[in-house]
Amino acid sequence: MHVKDARIGEQNRVSRPWILHHDAWTEGLWKGIRESVSEYLEREDVQRHLGSHNLKSSWMLCANLYFPFREDPGRQLVAAFLRSRVSKEIEAVERIELEYAEPAPLDPQTLLGEPETGKRGANQTSPDVAFLVRLGNGKSGLILTESKLAEHSFYACSGRKKSVENPDRSRCMDWPRIQADPIGQCWQMNWEQEGRPNRKYWEHVQFSEEGKASLRRCPAATAGYQLFRQQALAEAIAASGQYDLVASCVAYDARNDDLIHSLRSTGVDDFATGWGRLFGGKAKFATWTHQEWVAWVRTHDSSGVWGDWLEYVEARYGYGKAAL
Repeated sequence: MHVKDARIGEQNRVSRPWILHHDAWTEGLWKGIRESVSEYLEREDVQRHLGSHNLKSSWMLCANLYFPFREDPGRQLVAAFLRSRVSKEIEAVERIELEYAEPAPLDPQTLLGEPETGKRGANQTSPDVAFLVRLGNGKSGLILTESKLAEHSFYACSGRKKSVENPDRSRCMDWPRIQADPIGQCWQMNWEQEGRPNRKYWEHVQFSEEGKASLRRCPAATAGYQLFRQQALAEAIAASGQYDLVASCVAYDARNDDLIHSLRSTGVDDFATGWGRLFGGKAKFATWTHQEWVAWVRTHDSSGVWGDWLEYVEARYGYGKAAL
């Protein structure tokens, strides 16, 4: 990918050819959304991802792949795609939001006990992109989606870091012990220090019989922390009755085998087919690959509106006709 600003940037004190200078981060966006994304982040008070100047950023991938479709006819394409991947009940997409959070009392602070200093995009569970949808008979739905590109996992639980002084990290790996008393055993639920509130994740999740039998450790412990938090958020919102359909979803790159199998030692060989079977709550779990989404646009863009965008994502990410 060619960029106008040739300065090499840094991320975590490391320089790489694919890391832009921090001030040139918008050059990693498709030209059709460079101004609108910046305006959106400022208007909605959304914290831009700290790695947005990295051309391998999954946050920027998410913006490039889904933000351009916020208006019709783009929303019609998204609605048809979500109808095929998430629920046949979906009739229309009304809003597409980055780093989404519901207003109180369905916000992450109230539902999950996360810090009051959190905001969309920082220090709270904010799905990368959310689709607010209309169902039949006047019903509504919320599709919370985590976007991944090159990540190797969904990250380890912050409560297991050595720096937080968890008194017994071994319990996270003892599923029978966790299953018997999740709230009592989880350090996230009992780690109140320097004004840090205890989290409420376990208060919202329910495990299926398959989940109880197949898990080998806490599902959030070593590679599923983001998925677990989003699952808890989706279940909490679903339980409120505000929406008739709530789904926790993952959009990912089909070539990323490390991510796909990142939960194998936890008891889930393939997160796309196995994660949803762990739970027995109201929220739905669904996945799709970015390649499937781009292929959908290519197939259904009968008027050629998205030709320039299709060329961009093929050159930028390799999502061409032969990507599937």
